[in-house]
Amino acid sequence: MKTILVVDDEAPVRHALRAVLEAEGWRVREAADIREMASQIELGDVDLVTLDLGLGGTDTLRLARDLRTRENLPVVVISGRAAPFERAKWLEAGADDYVVKPFDNREVAIRIRRVLEHAHSQPNLSKRMSFDHSSVDLNRRVIVHRDGRKEELTGIETRLLELFLNHPAQVLSRNDINQALYGRDWSPYDRTIDSHVARLRRKIEPENIEAPTMIRSVRGVGYVFTADVMPVTEPL
Repeated sequence: MKTILVVDDEAPVRHALRAVLEAEGWRVREAADIREMASQIELGDVDLVTLDLGLGGTDTLRLARDLRTRENLPVVVISGRAAPFERAKWLEAGADDYVVKPFDNREVAIRIRRVLEHAHSQPNLSKRMSFDHSSVDLNRRVIVHRDGRKEELTGIETRLLELFLNHPAQVLSRNDINQALYGRDWSPYDRTIDSHVARLRRKIEPENIEAPTMIRSVRGVGYVFTADVMPVTEPL
C-alpha cells in the first residue's frame, strides 16, 4: 500500500484529497506547512507528495526541485494557478504532474496512479542506453558524456529521453509525447512539450544547441530523435 503525503495549507482541500486517495486504497498523511511536511518525510514510507503552491513565505519552486532530486520523491503539484506558463514552470522544475484546482476527483486519482506506477517500476539493464558517444542510466537519471561530464535529469526529462530512445528515427507528434508523459491529449496552446524538449537538448547536445542534430523539429508535427541508440550492459 502506497503512502501519499498531502501538503496544503487549506484544511478543506487536504480533507477532500484524503477522501479521494483513501477511496483508491492509499494511505494518506497531511501537512499544513513545510515544517509538518519535513516531519512527515522524516518518518519515512512516503511514496509521493502532492504539493500546493500557496504556502506563504516558501520558495515552493525550490521545494519541488529538492523533493524530486534530494528526497527522490515524486511530486504532483495541485494549484489554483491555471495559466499554461505556470504548469510549464513547475514541470520544468521537476514536478511529475500538475493538477489545477478545482480538481476532478477521478482525474487526480488517475494522474497520481500513473506517476506512482512510473516512479516505482523495477529497474533493469534495458534502462541503460548509449547514443552519440554518450551513455544514460534512466534509473539513476544521469547522462555521462564522452568527455566524462555528467548531467542530471529531472523525472520528466528522463521519461522524455526514454521515449525518444525507444522510438529512434520515428517522428513523434506533440500529442504522442503528451499522451506518453501525461496520459492526455495535447492542446495547441500548450508549450510545455516544447519547453521540455528545449531543456533536454541543452543537456544532451550542448555543443549543437543552436542547430540541434539529435532531437530535430518536424515543422507542424513534433520531433524526431536521430542519434544511433544501443543498449548498455555494464554500469555507468
